Amino acid sequence: MVSTFHSIETAKRSLFTHTTALSTTGHNIANANTPGYSRQRVNMNASISIDALGMNRSMAPGQLGTGVEFNSITRIREAFLDTQYRGEANASGSWNIQSDSLSKLEGIFNEPSDTGIRTVMDQFWKSWSELSKDPENETTRKIVKETAVAMTDAFNYMSRQLDSLSQDLTTNVGVKANEVQNYLTSIADLNDSIRKLESLGDNANDLRDQRDLFTDKLSQIVNITVQESDQGYTISMGAQQLVNGTAVTQVDSAFLENAYNAGGITGGEVYGMLYSRDVYVADYQQQLNNMANTFANGDVQVTLPKGSVLPPGVTVAGVTGRNVTEDTVVTVKGLNGLHQLGYTLDGTTKGGLPFFEAQGGGAITAGNIRLNAQIEENPKLIASSMRTVGTEPSEQVVAGSNSLALLISNLKDLKFQSPGGTQTGTIDSLYSSLVGQLGVQGQEASRQTENASLLLQQVDSRRQSVSGVSLDEEMSDMIKFQHAYNASARFMTTFDEMLDKLINSTGVVGR
Repeated sequence: MVSTFHSIETAKRSLFTHTTALSTTGHNIANANTPGYSRQRVNMNASISIDALGMNRSMAPGQLGTGVEFNSITRIREAFLDTQYRGEANASGSWNIQSDSLSKLEGIFNEPSDTGIRTVMDQFWKSWSELSKDPENETTRKIVKETAVAMTDAFNYMSRQLDSLSQDLTTNVGVKANEVQNYLTSIADLNDSIRKLESLGDNANDLRDQRDLFTDKLSQIVNITVQESDQGYTISMGAQQLVNGTAVTQVDSAFLENAYNAGGITGGEVYGMLYSRDVYVADYQQQLNNMANTFANGDVQVTLPKGSVLPPGVTVAGVTGRNVTEDTVVTVKGLNGLHQLGYTLDGTTKGGLPFFEAQGGGAITAGNIRLNAQIEENPKLIASSMRTVGTEPSEQVVAGSNSLALLISNLKDLKFQSPGGTQTGTIDSLYSSLVGQLGVQGQEASRQTENASLLLQQVDSRRQSVSGVSLDEEMSDMIKFQHAYNASARFMTTFDEMLDKLINSTGVVGR
């Protein structure tokens, strides 16, 4: 038997349902520009009709509907696109950092330019060529000294810049560790809040959006995998669990360093930082150190001109005694070794000093190479001659001889072999190889960054097409729900008028 007020209840349900739909539409519109927000939808269904299947059933034909109701408010989200987005965000984060680091390395080497190492090396070789024209000229000797100081200063400065970049990357790993820890703590707190709220039967849509946003940001920093259970998100980095329900792993820079060394970190900004530090920066620092040491001490073959006289106590393979009786090809230990075969203007027949030395001692590197302190203090100690006249004890240096100065100026075009034999080439070619390698790596990183960014944008566009708020669509829905609400209100008014007629007018005929 149908209740007299049945249609009033039907109209009431419609009003309540469409009020909720309008409120949800307004919530979507309000959050159209909120990062991480997913549009929400009210799921409507026809309420249970009168005379449902049972023991007692009306004999009236058909079933009379009871209106509409909503059973949930859900957010529109596709997990597959979330997984894709996080994978692309991870790759993008890694390549962005690598590209940025290589760009900074290019700025440090600053080639080609008027202030780079190549320029100061050219000036150094040129100064020796000028010295060979007038070996006794005090001014040209000072120029050799100053260009040598400028060149070693350039090596020192570049090495300090590389050290600074390495330290900056290490510091930034610590900063990212704090970010990771904050995101993990927030995700664990949201796991707990979502679990409590949804245990009451509600959908924690806005809290889930916040959790997914934190997860997206975390995926850009380190590579993660996400699994959902009754306890919330379980987030792992390789084999290491970072979050499991409300349990959070403590993350610091040492934790990330260890994970990287163990192969647990394979992408993201942290990977980009550690890879840039341990591969790019370390490699160029090593190459620069090797170049400086090769310049000073690397094996190089030179031709000693006929008539040269070696300093007392100096022996060279291929030369018997002190006198070079014919042009002889010998191997010397870099510019230092060649410089020690010549004579200075100090008034003695002693051989020259090592031209370069390591400040503080030890092996020569780009960070510690310097002009020999004695030569820097007294340019007369720059060796330029390889000839003497007379015999001991009246032997004298031919000060005007330029044979050694010419040999040193020609070193620019000779191939050096680095200590240990790892590299062979002219000093200029070793440096050109370094700069060329940096250019290729920089271009590749830039290309990969652009590709990763494009892929990330494509995935994000697809995800926004599913989860994002379209104001046009929401306005259309708002009008649709408003008309439905107004029609329901009109239906209630109409039925109210019918009931008024029934209740207040029935049975009063003839009164």
